[in-house]
Amino acid sequence: MRLRTTVLAAVTAVAATLTISLPAQALPAVTLSAGHVDVIDPAYTAGTLKIEVKDSTTATPVHRDPADVVLQVLPGAKTTVPSNSAYSFLGSPGSTVWVLPQTQNANLLWPGWNTERLSSSTFTTTQTTLLSVSGGQFAIYTTNAFGTPTVLFNSGDGVPDTRTVGVGTHAHANWAFKSAGTYTVTFQVTGTLAGGGTVTSAPASFTFEVQP
Repeated sequence: MRLRTTVLAAVTAVAATLTISLPAQALPAVTLSAGHVDVIDPAYTAGTLKIEVKDSTTATPVHRDPADVVLQVLPGAKTTVPSNSAYSFLGSPGSTVWVLPQTQNANLLWPGWNTERLSSSTFTTTQTTLLSVSGGQFAIYTTNAFGTPTVLFNSGDGVPDTRTVGVGTHAHANWAFKSAGTYTVTFQVTGTLAGGGTVTSAPASFTFEVQP
């Protein structure tokens, strides 16, 4: 297993919003294709760490069970791999790739992650692990002001991939899919407890539908 321990810095600030208190499993299944969604949003209740999806595509955000959410990657996300060799993890230059971008595009899904529901008095830090991917090659990466990519997760060079995420983080990146089709992407979160020891969530699988 490759362990990556670079702390993810929050790349975007999030405004304070009111989240309804309905439990995730009480909500109906949905398909999300545009707007803000934190794909990985862990919560800690009664000694259990659980991954939920924070759906902010409507005025009042709600937390959903990942099993009840289909995340669509619309045709507008289709682009080509840059000629810059730093992007070779996406494929050969000029080849097709679907990218949900780090900067919000109102016509596409804007996926991120956060650990804002975890208390710093309970956890010192967390680790997010990409356990498995089916359906095609998948990567998450950031780009800086000069367009240079930093790869966070990449199924193309093997999984699992693990990265450290600080408590109170809210971040966005580029989510890339090498081909059209249905992907199942499975993550797990481990929290390091302030009092010592760790607690690990059950694996959570996310369905992405990449449209040609």
